[in-house]
Amino acid sequence: MKIAVTGMGLIGGSLALALRRAGYYVVGKNRSPEPLFYAISHGVIDEASGDVSDCDVVFVALPPKAAADYICTASFKEGAVVADICGVKRYIEEQVLSRRPGIKYVGTHPMAGKEVSGVENACADLFDRASMVLTYNIYTDKSAYALIKKLVKDMGFLRLVECSAEVHDKKIAYTSQLAHVVSSCYVKDGQIEGCLGFTGGSFQDMTRIAGVDENVWTELYLLNSDNLCGNIRTLANHLNEVADAIGEGRPEHLRAILREGREQFEDRKNNSFQGDDVRTTLLK
Repeated sequence: MKIAVTGMGLIGGSLALALRRAGYYVVGKNRSPEPLFYAISHGVIDEASGDVSDCDVVFVALPPKAAADYICTASFKEGAVVADICGVKRYIEEQVLSRRPGIKYVGTHPMAGKEVSGVENACADLFDRASMVLTYNIYTDKSAYALIKKLVKDMGFLRLVECSAEVHDKKIAYTSQLAHVVSSCYVKDGQIEGCLGFTGGSFQDMTRIAGVDENVWTELYLLNSDNLCGNIRTLANHLNEVADAIGEGRPEHLRAILREGREQFEDRKNNSFQGDDVRTTLLK
């Protein structure tokens, strides 16, 4: 089986390495030549090519709008399976269904990453402890979907999560995008200066993802604005409630607010991977 990865960045390169580790022949494609040169010279891919029309599977590791345009216009082998890895799924699915409905498309989203980017930071084991989300709809080709599920397992993912594009975007707005927004806002008041020696794990957790690529994340936020804006406003209301309780010196009210948060977390944390619209499978 010949597999192509279009987009030789951190995730694309790591996909290629994981696939090669599993024994697959991997072709790499990228708009600029430097990442391709690095990928071929460092064994990230088996072959660099601008043509993926002879590949059986094509993973598209590009930003959402570029990924949708590529999927809807590129030349693929007849019957080839095409999968994007974008952080939003409704937009890609809508574009594919309206512009190229006959293609064997499967939506994927590997839930792994680093604070650094670029193919030079790719690694074969990036996904070994990670989840892979697959999205489907009534038009999803069953054989294509089954093939991607097999590749997910072969690449070493720990957990497979299956849901609709709508459920994916709702969940990811809360678990990923909101966290990036909060981290970005947390560091903007100037108090981060001179904090050496005052920080512990909580500070590191809050600020680890503050250095986001604004070009990448602006597109993701805007394409999931309905879900993300709702989450931001809900969080702002809860923060204001805490601020009011502290500012007004109301210890019983503050304790009640904090207790509610603790109890909700403890009640739900053990069931955080299940839901009526989500199917989760451990692969190891």
